[in-house]
Amino acid sequence: MSETTTPSFPKHLLDFQGWSRAQVESLLETAQMMQEVLSRPVKKVPALTGFTVATVFFEPSTRTRISFELAARRMSADVVSFSGTVSSTTKGETYRDTLRTLDQMGIDAYILRTDAAGVPHQAHRWLHKPVINAGDGWRAHPTQALLDAFTLREKLGDLEGKKIAIVGDILHSRVARSNAELLSMLGAKVVACGPATLLPACLFGATLTTDLKAALAEADAVMALRLQKERMDKGLLPSLPEYIAGYQITEERLGWAEPQAPLLHPGPMNRDVELEGTLADSPRSLVERQVANGQAVRMAVLYHVLVGKKS
Repeated sequence: MSETTTPSFPKHLLDFQGWSRAQVESLLETAQMMQEVLSRPVKKVPALTGFTVATVFFEPSTRTRISFELAARRMSADVVSFSGTVSSTTKGETYRDTLRTLDQMGIDAYILRTDAAGVPHQAHRWLHKPVINAGDGWRAHPTQALLDAFTLREKLGDLEGKKIAIVGDILHSRVARSNAELLSMLGAKVVACGPATLLPACLFGATLTTDLKAALAEADAVMALRLQKERMDKGLLPSLPEYIAGYQITEERLGWAEPQAPLLHPGPMNRDVELEGTLADSPRSLVERQVANGQAVRMAVLYHVLVGKKS
């Protein structure tokens, strides 16, 4: 493909397998245009008129779900909102049967979150429609990684050669996995840090360490992750005070990073656990900017999988 050729796009976003750096960068450029739409008095365009998008969430969500629903409506799509907690899945209906039932109602694209890894991949085969992974178990959360990359590029510019430190519960984090994959694709050096019991054996695209000072040294940006106690087996975390003493991001420890290195957190946040509560509201925090950028990035994803040029 020549440098001037517009990259084609997959008909789904399950993770970043099958996506190239050129495709990701083109999508982020589209997100920049969507930001301009969102800055207008009337925050709406007709790009998805006639399409019906379903947000199918078998697991709770605030930021991702609302962001996707607003993104679809900003582009004039009809939106069907589905929650597994009030559906026939509570009566024993399978994921497949639930999704196939929805498919008979004329859904054009599915935004899917599950507590089980791999379901979005299966759904793409069951439905033969665009499927966007909004988080599946520990495995992947690609649109969170995209909005994190978009936010980092706003602050740092080109990510080539930039050191990004991700600190916390790496083992249970689909955000860490997707960010390691995407940020390394964009040329960043990703270092993932946490207690040994909360680190996976390997993390594609990242260097793993238990040494917080080494992880933060000369980092261009720092991302803190929530301790996912709901996913942990007993014994992985000796005590909360011990974690805080060793791995909480504090003002002093953030000083080990580059001067003015921004601080990110994908949420939900446990203040005064993974980071000092005051840091979340400091000038170095991009936490609220991440949330704000979610709409534009998800508008770009919906546009590319539904009406953008297909591969």
